[in-house]
Amino acid sequence: QVQLVESGGGSVQAGDSLRLTCTVSERTVSTLAMGWFRQAPGKARSFVASISRNGGATKYTDSAQGRLTISRDNAKNAMYLQMNDVKPEDTAVYFCAAAESTYDTNAYATSSRYRYWGQGTQVTVSS
Repeated sequence: QVQLVESGGGSVQAGDSLRLTCTVSERTVSTLAMGWFRQAPGKARSFVASISRNGGATKYTDSAQGRLTISRDNAKNAMYLQMNDVKPEDTAVYFCAAAESTYDTNAYATSSRYRYWGQGTQVTVSS
């Protein structure tokens, strides 16, 4: 059973930086494309960023461009989301997800593509 565990969330001020980590167990991540999603209070879960299994391809939601950076370290079985210049609208529960992937170039933005999900970590940004 693949397990994903997020960490690094917390309460920060607008303009601060934060790094979320997703650690994968019971499976090597080299065959998994991965992504970050978030769910703000009262809203549906939405796509944030994704990365192909070898890290060569990434996708971002428009609001994340230039401020959030997704990366991964397959040797550590981990994925990261570096969040810079955070804004109150970044407040949400952040989920990491993993998808079976055949190709190194595939980074997925659709939640239905992902088979494995973490429990989420809360990020709260105050102004």
